[in-house]
Amino acid sequence: MDFELPADVTAYLEELDRFIETEIKPLESENSRFFDHRREHARTDWDNNGLPQRDWEELLREMRRRADAGGHLRYALPAEVGGQAGSNLAMAVIREHLAAKGLGLHNDLQNESSIVGNFPTVLMVLDQGTEAQKEEFCESLIVGDKGMAFGLTEPDHGSDATHMDTAAVRDGDTWVINGQKRWITGMHKASHVALFARTSGQDGDAHGITCFIVPTDLPGIEVGPYWWTFNMPTDHPDVRLTNVRVPDSAVLGDEGRGLSLAQIFVHENRIRQAASSLGAAQFCINEAVAYARQRAPFGKALWLNQAIQFPLAELHTEAAMLRALIRETAWRMDRVHHMEVSDAVSMCNYRANRLVCQAADQAMQTCGGMGYSRHMAFEHIYRHHRRYRITEGSEEIQIRRVAGVLFGINVKR
Repeated sequence: MDFELPADVTAYLEELDRFIETEIKPLESENSRFFDHRREHARTDWDNNGLPQRDWEELLREMRRRADAGGHLRYALPAEVGGQAGSNLAMAVIREHLAAKGLGLHNDLQNESSIVGNFPTVLMVLDQGTEAQKEEFCESLIVGDKGMAFGLTEPDHGSDATHMDTAAVRDGDTWVINGQKRWITGMHKASHVALFARTSGQDGDAHGITCFIVPTDLPGIEVGPYWWTFNMPTDHPDVRLTNVRVPDSAVLGDEGRGLSLAQIFVHENRIRQAASSLGAAQFCINEAVAYARQRAPFGKALWLNQAIQFPLAELHTEAAMLRALIRETAWRMDRVHHMEVSDAVSMCNYRANRLVCQAADQAMQTCGGMGYSRHMAFEHIYRHHRRYRITEGSEEIQIRRVAGVLFGINVKR
């Protein structure tokens, strides 16, 4: 077997590094308050539901504009929307590489906003949208003229999506939607929401849930409250729908088959998140090692203590093993349907998300008071990545998926 990365991928990493240094770092330096110890305060409009500050979001938009002009933002998208059809393997390597650089405008953890974009809603539209939907949404979502939130979770139903209470009933050539959603990220600026509602079947049936593209300015849509989280700013509100009417043309994909679209969304995010978590974990390990090498308490280099060496060596070992699994899984995703490797994607995701939390915690401990301070990046990394042990399918749900395949329990591969 050949474990070397493709030459074009390694060359592209060098190209990205040059782009970051020439185009992104100067912009970051001009806006340092968003990345140093002031970052949470600078990014958050505390008196406006804890939402992101407007100038912070404008900075992210300018980063994406530069990345698009440089030919990087659409790297993973197909050629029909101006992309380079970058492989899953390449994207996993890129996301790890960018996260391992630490905090910066090139790859902001909090917003999952990177110079190499991840566009799961665009892929949903490309995969199952009508030609009219592709024309209306793909380009506008990429450049940010429109935004599409993802409306799956509900107050009483998170991981148990097949039990959702939100329902849509046909009324002539329109649908009437009633229900409530929770944790619908980005609704403060979204023009539309990909909203999932039951249109047939019973609780627990995977079939019978339909995805609708719903404009967020329709009568009957109420946004709020916004839930304040461990990681601020927040843009995760409830959304209540009362007799919201949409036409048949709002249906995305096949009626009753909406959960297949949800699977596209979560699998795109899970493997990318795993790679990003791995990169952030490696950053924490590397920073802790560097600190231990230069620190000399009691007249002796800190790194010479076995209590310092062993925890970091174990974390470094797990990072190496995860790197192999993530890259193999991404490589397989390039060759088979994503559902055929869903158990491996779950393995990658839940283990990587655990690892980065452990690595950030150990880095704090190794670096002592400075590690705990906001002048080092560990607290920000921990607060951001801790949510991934819950979102996109909690780690318990992902472990259950692995066990289901392992034991053959109601699972089709």
